Amino acid sequence: MVEYLYWILILGSLLMIICLHSLVFSHKIKMAYMIPMKSVLLTAGCAALLVSGCKNSKRTEVSQQPNILFIMSDDHAMRAISAYESDLIQTPNIDRLAKEGVIFNNGFVTNSICSPSRATMLTSKFSHLNGLRDNRDHFDGSQNTWVKELRQNGYKTMIVGKWHLKTEPQGFDYWNILIDQGEYYNPRFIENGDTSVVKGYATDVITDLALEQLKAQDKNQPFAMLVHHKAPHRNWMPHSKNLDLFDDREFEKPSNFYDTYENRQAAAEQDQEINDMFLSMDFKLEQEDYGAETGSGGAGKIMDYAGVWRNILSRVEEAHLPLWKAHLEERRSEFLSVKDDPKALENWKYQTYMKDYLRCIASVDESVGNILNYLDESGLAENTIVVYTSDQGFYLGEHGWYDKRFMYKESHGTPILLRYPAQVQANQKLDEFVMNLDFGPTFLDFAGLTVPEEMQGESFKGVVTGHQETAWRNSVYYHYYEYPHGWHKVKKHYGIRRNNFKLIHFYDDIDTWEMYDLEKDPGEIHNLYGQPGYEELTDQLKAELKTLQSKYGDTSMN
Repeated sequence: MVEYLYWILILGSLLMIICLHSLVFSHKIKMAYMIPMKSVLLTAGCAALLVSGCKNSKRTEVSQQPNILFIMSDDHAMRAISAYESDLIQTPNIDRLAKEGVIFNNGFVTNSICSPSRATMLTSKFSHLNGLRDNRDHFDGSQNTWVKELRQNGYKTMIVGKWHLKTEPQGFDYWNILIDQGEYYNPRFIENGDTSVVKGYATDVITDLALEQLKAQDKNQPFAMLVHHKAPHRNWMPHSKNLDLFDDREFEKPSNFYDTYENRQAAAEQDQEINDMFLSMDFKLEQEDYGAETGSGGAGKIMDYAGVWRNILSRVEEAHLPLWKAHLEERRSEFLSVKDDPKALENWKYQTYMKDYLRCIASVDESVGNILNYLDESGLAENTIVVYTSDQGFYLGEHGWYDKRFMYKESHGTPILLRYPAQVQANQKLDEFVMNLDFGPTFLDFAGLTVPEEMQGESFKGVVTGHQETAWRNSVYYHYYEYPHGWHKVKKHYGIRRNNFKLIHFYDDIDTWEMYDLEKDPGEIHNLYGQPGYEELTDQLKAELKTLQSKYGDTSMN
């Protein structure tokens, strides 16, 4: 229809020119009143251009849909990003997203463990609905995801890096994923079904593979690229060039490092204390130096973890080996000097864990910088939504722990930073409660697409653009399932976080409740449940907890 209108206007303009000139010469109209020929032609040309623009309006509208670059690391604690807290590490490239966009102070996950978190991010559904409650489960790839929605509406969809869902990715035009958890050195990948070993350090390899796809991308087609890093997941193998990073640092232990877990049965029965980590796989020592493992490592099963470490180390290629050998010899010397002094050994373990962990993050930050630089150089930055997040938070000594799983803030919370220059104002620090449940609806909303009804998250487009028309949530729901199987002996539990208060119910082989005033007790060590004077607040939180369970369809515990 638009094409017909185009030609009608062109022909009409030409007829108008002919008629005007006929009128001039037949009636001898004075030249002073004659419409100049240039003006007529200009009018016709403008009309043609206007209609031509209308003819292409659909393609123009599509081209203005934002590209989406979703960068997710594994187990990245919020306070290990200097935009959140600057006393551990400087992450200037990740910080760029906060300076040029938005940083959320209250980002949360619905289930703090790798595979369930990833399934929730893709489907925008809680674990009990997407079918992936813990790391034993296989992801049902036939269900809808925001990636599939974008692909069906003209987006090129791609994922590179960690997948960890046990089934092949669906809804992606291109996928190149690590096998299972992946390896730090010379990682194995499955590229659209074909397996290969890619030489190099995993963070660098993932970055290079992602950039390769971005550089080949048609600039006229919007894309959604998921870049999923293995780092900084256990066993924290840094790039060889970063092995001496933080050698001059002595990290201060968190104020609740020596938590005694009083009045908190589930916290007392966990198995994820730094002091019990593997001397082999985690601290990277040879068995001849320690004789036998002194800690359980949270495994819940007996394995040859010294052998596991030897296999991991054997993947380090020749180019990296000299630096690694020198580093491990120095580590061995440090360990032997403290191994007979319990207090000194405890501190050595904490410092070693923190340094390896943060060294891995240094490479992730470098990766983010390389990708952001490419967006700048290619002219894609303005119309590309960039998100940096993690599949959950992580403990860096809080309560004496590493790992995640609990609903306490360090693992319940997750970093969420977003930049979109075309629509999102820079340098925003927001306190709204957002969840990994919300990514899908947000991306679809920005793309101008309808959010499927089965998606349980909310679009936070209005929050970041300053046009939120309805009241935003003031509480979030959480449910963790992996017990008694799996690692770390963290009990099943569910709960609610509202403003400055949190209520948690641990169940299965125990039946205990915990409640915290997060303003007065940010370390979450004083359980207020059952204390005099908190009865009304407890009832309110329980009522709201039931409301959220009903809202999200998780009613089996009521």
